[in-house]
Amino acid sequence: MIQVNAIGDACPLPVIKTMHALQELGGAGTVEVLVDNEIAVQNLTRLAESKGCAIQTEQRADKEYRVTLTTEGAVASTGDEANLCTVHAAKAKTVVVVSADHMGEGSDELGRILLKGFLFALTQMETLPTTVLFYNGGARVTCEGSPSLDDLRKLRDLGVEILTCGTCLNFYGLTDKLQVGEVTNMYVIAEKQMQADRILRP
Repeated sequence: MIQVNAIGDACPLPVIKTMHALQELGGAGTVEVLVDNEIAVQNLTRLAESKGCAIQTEQRADKEYRVTLTTEGAVASTGDEANLCTVHAAKAKTVVVVSADHMGEGSDELGRILLKGFLFALTQMETLPTTVLFYNGGARVTCEGSPSLDDLRKLRDLGVEILTCGTCLNFYGLTDKLQVGEVTNMYVIAEKQMQADRILRP
């Protein structure tokens, strides 16, 4: 039996960790996974169904679930395990707007530390924003040398749209320095905010 601790992990990490454990078995066996929310249980149930595994679930505490997957043979990855994560059709659209390379007023040095912490915190949320917009000084955050590139790549890999203003990149001489996401324009920036149910401005 292989045990996987996915408590605190955002989707799709519990599914991916479990898939790796099933592959590690190399044949018949059991994988026991700990998660902290019902959505993760549902996602693991879909994984089990897609791989032909038997599954048992048990709620051990308020935010602790044990999910046991049993397989009778080797399990192969199809590469689409992350797509098993629940997508809510009526999910509210949250857009995060980053208009500077720091967060708040006062010390810019402290503000850069705060913004890095904020972007990391986004990667840990159970509910992710649909889009993060970067413009004006915020364009620097998606470019070469930014301390937040790893967090932005993780958000991108989790399905969050990362968009940076092309005019801003050009103004700051960063056109060839973009490292994460796509270049956009002011029409799209305005459209994303008009269509949002919620806008966050760190």
